[in-house]
Amino acid sequence: MQPGSENTGPDPRRWKALAVTLVVGFMILLDVTIVAVALPSMQRGLGASPAQVQWVVSGYALTFALSLVLAGRLGDAMGRRRIFLVALAAFVLCSMAAGAAPTIGLLVAARLAQGIAAGFLAPQNSALIQQMFRGAERGRAFGLFGATVGISSAVGPITGGLILALAGAEQGWRWIFFVNVPIGVAAFTLAARLLPHARGARRGALDLAGVLLLGAGVFLLMFPLVQADAGGVHELWWMFPAGAALLAAFVLWERRVAARGHDPLLAPGLITETRGYAPGAALATVYFIGFSGVWLVFALYFQNGRGFSPLMSGLCVTPFAIGSACAAVVAGRLVERLGRLLTVLGLAGVVVGLSAAALLLGFASPGVAVWAAIPALLVGGVGSGFVISPNITMTLKEVPVRMAGAAGGALQTGQRLGGAVGTAALPGVYYLVLTSSGDTAQAVTVALGAAVGGVLVALAIAVAEWRRDGRPGPCPPEVAHGHTHAGQG
Repeated sequence: MQPGSENTGPDPRRWKALAVTLVVGFMILLDVTIVAVALPSMQRGLGASPAQVQWVVSGYALTFALSLVLAGRLGDAMGRRRIFLVALAAFVLCSMAAGAAPTIGLLVAARLAQGIAAGFLAPQNSALIQQMFRGAERGRAFGLFGATVGISSAVGPITGGLILALAGAEQGWRWIFFVNVPIGVAAFTLAARLLPHARGARRGALDLAGVLLLGAGVFLLMFPLVQADAGGVHELWWMFPAGAALLAAFVLWERRVAARGHDPLLAPGLITETRGYAPGAALATVYFIGFSGVWLVFALYFQNGRGFSPLMSGLCVTPFAIGSACAAVVAGRLVERLGRLLTVLGLAGVVVGLSAAALLLGFASPGVAVWAAIPALLVGGVGSGFVISPNITMTLKEVPVRMAGAAGGALQTGQRLGGAVGTAALPGVYYLVLTSSGDTAQAVTVALGAAVGGVLVALAIAVAEWRRDGRPGPCPPEVAHGHTHAGQG
């Protein structure tokens, strides 16, 4: 295979290259949740306030989300291998800086930079799958990618608790960052050998106005959410309409750029003319509200409500992670045959699993509830495995390879926004009920019920799209009201 070409045979090293990118994808997504269990020890070790130490988590999530679409566009234009390697090197250096940080200010700065590097890595993963795989193989590759997303989100608390248990409560939090260094160095060495080179990439002028409009809009929507623990949603409510207005301006600007024959940051045809992309992106955003938020709810319930250790708390949700991982791999083999029906079945499974867990934790006796919830969490995890990877496959299926980076970046931006809403809203519901009733069982039931409500909205979107699947639709936007470049790696 001529690396980077879309018209030659498959790269014989594609599965090895995928394995490397999935390890990196697991590492950057794990860093979203792994840090949460170490916040108390960070606060003690650095003499930080709760608001300061919260930025170690929220700052990473914020800069991660802000970088995604720009990173995808640059990967399309300059070559995904190049962006991947530069961003991976930056991520490793930032991990070293975070682990060695002597003050909370330097730790937060390192995490902000680490989030930018992670945001530049993430869209290259899905774009490289689009580039290296075709047909049924692409579905299997996205199945592995979906398993990586599901596992990394679910095992973060377990991994963090295990590292703290082995390295000690006082300085163990530093190893949460240091562990990225040997993994990142090994991945960099292998990626430099295995990832396909870009051929024929043309560097169009970067849509700077689009970058600013999109970045400012996403920032205004996310900032109150990442500041939710400090009253951000109440005090900064005006940022939500301001952010929505900027995103509307971004859409209008991108249409104008495309109409003039220039290169938009995000081609309007992706939304308006690419079959399955808009509903898939909407489904992902809504689903991640519930999917991302339940982990904090479980952590609050098991650690604060039941007095479990961080490690034990993480182990309690392991059935969900196991079910999600196994189902995602199987889903990659079924998605070509079942299509959107697979996500409908998966979302139904998540609704059943989370509903059953909510009822069991809320109404069963404390000694029985945790054990009784294991099958329910397993069912929910299996359902989740049938949602994430098939939705990615179906959403990006009609996207031309040359637009895969920007499309994947926009899709993951929606996921990050949904995740930010979920991690702010669902613990807020938990605390609201707990404050009014003093009952942790009631609080976890209501909070998980709110998560189920979000999943039901995603299910409605999936059912509507499934019913449309059999109807003729528009062709992929080969010229999607905006010029993108063929043959880009």
